[in-house]
Amino acid sequence: MRYWRLAGFVALALALLVLAPAVLSDFRLSLLGRFVCYAIVAVGIGLAWGRGGMLTLGQGVFFGLGAYVMAMHLKLSDAGPTGVPDFMRLYGSGTVPGWWEPFRSPVVTILGIVLIPALVAFGLGLAVFRRRVRGAYFAILSQALAAAFAILLIGQQTTTGGTNGLNGFRSFFRFNLFDPVNKRMLFYIAAGVLLAMLVIVWQLYRSRYGELLVAVRDQEERVRFLGYDPANVKIVAYVVAAVMAGIAGALFVPIVGIISPAAIGVVPSIAFVIGVAIGGRSTLLGPALGAIVVAWAQTSLSESFPSFWSYFQGALFVLVVAFLPNGLSALASLRRRTA
Repeated sequence: MRYWRLAGFVALALALLVLAPAVLSDFRLSLLGRFVCYAIVAVGIGLAWGRGGMLTLGQGVFFGLGAYVMAMHLKLSDAGPTGVPDFMRLYGSGTVPGWWEPFRSPVVTILGIVLIPALVAFGLGLAVFRRRVRGAYFAILSQALAAAFAILLIGQQTTTGGTNGLNGFRSFFRFNLFDPVNKRMLFYIAAGVLLAMLVIVWQLYRSRYGELLVAVRDQEERVRFLGYDPANVKIVAYVVAAVMAGIAGALFVPIVGIISPAAIGVVPSIAFVIGVAIGGRSTLLGPALGAIVVAWAQTSLSESFPSFWSYFQGALFVLVVAFLPNGLSALASLRRRTA
């Protein structure tokens, strides 16, 4: 099993770092970079849901936190050392809000991308898992959180851009975003981060903590009887998944060029989970591959069938859940057993 995982990881790395840049146009490569960001979120969901049994329907919150932190830095960077972002001047505001100012610093921005989602996830996890909220109740709560976060952003038009979000970025840490070479650089960064996240999760799966996480998923009361606190085990996985989503959101902003409430609400959060379910939530590569395949199918089919893509997506999800509960990765496992 270990050799199959290693072979799959090497194949994915070659596909992303060698094959894709060689055969895809700049536009398609940028589009794949967007899908890779979704795959980073999916890796975290695979850890929390596939191994920990926590159906996280609110990852859009952490994706959005990382994305807006990065977007604020890019807008402030484009405005200059003491400048005001263009959309604030458009709405009649001549000053930058105090909570924006720290993100002029690249160091503070990078720390914020990691720490803000982590702290929010830690606080939520502490409040939820200590009270033994789980199953459908946890899923509904996390989904409600995503809806509330999107509504909050929409209502702050002068500071977050409202429904329009933040866009029009010209540079990324002093690299010109209109230069095709820098766009390719962003793809390589996203692909490298995805591979690094897979390595981290692989190590967690093999560790004692990974075994404990599976035990909490399957026999929570027995784990508690053995002297472990299941809440602490869940919080760690939840925080790790949140950090991955935040990093993905931060990479999404310069690659796509926009972040808005529409990209982080309930529907995107559900789409993340659908990709993980289709790929195989309990496997290492399944969540990432499922997220990329679903996002690619959505883009391709929506170009030809703009009014029917949602039906295709729903039908695919139903078929996988009904006949392949372990996702499409189960086909590879079945083939190995029959070989």
